[in-house]
Amino acid sequence: RVRWGLEWFLRSQALIRAGRLRSPTGIPKEFLIHMKRSLALIATLASGLALSAAAQTLPAPAAAAPAAAAPAGPAKIAVIAFQAAVAQTNEGQRNFADLQKKFSPKREQLRALAEEIDTETKQLQAQGDKLSEAVLASRTKAIEDKKKQLQRDSEDAQNDFQQEMQEIFNTLASKVGDVLTSYEQQQGYTLVLDYAQQQSPVLYAQPSTDITKAIIDAYNVKS
Repeated sequence: RVRWGLEWFLRSQALIRAGRLRSPTGIPKEFLIHMKRSLALIATLASGLALSAAAQTLPAPAAAAPAAAAPAGPAKIAVIAFQAAVAQTNEGQRNFADLQKKFSPKREQLRALAEEIDTETKQLQAQGDKLSEAVLASRTKAIEDKKKQLQRDSEDAQNDFQQEMQEIFNTLASKVGDVLTSYEQQQGYTLVLDYAQQQSPVLYAQPSTDITKAIIDAYNVKS
């Protein structure tokens, strides 16, 4: 049977399954791995927050007006599964449902072609010794042609699905990123780390520092 498109999307959160941090409730389990390559900008966001915080502590130039001193005390750090937050917003779930619906007819078409190939193959295997060489060769070629067509159509459909999913995700990620920036400024965080990234430096964090759900809720309220 053909497995494409929506199936890969349902593989998620392998990066969170390591158990080192609490996963957000209800996050689709395969969304993270597939989309991690389309979100290099999010890793940049995390590191950018650190650079922004560091810049705030630098002394003002001599010619500039005196600036208020940065509050003393330990850094306030939070962690987030950013890709999961994007996926779990109400808008993200609606977009995914709409995309599933859009590609459903194509998926059914490919499934029907796969079943047709399977049926014809079994018939040929059962009747092969009763057919002439010419008929056997003709039916074998017809099946092989259908298999090639199925492969081409499946690859095209998967590529189309992935491209649309990436475009939808990137657009939404930009908006969720704005909410994250506002939230960390309002809450006074000096550093926010994305623990779902493959190369994340986070080894352990208290569940209370995980702001994933807070960002989901904040975006849902805003949108």
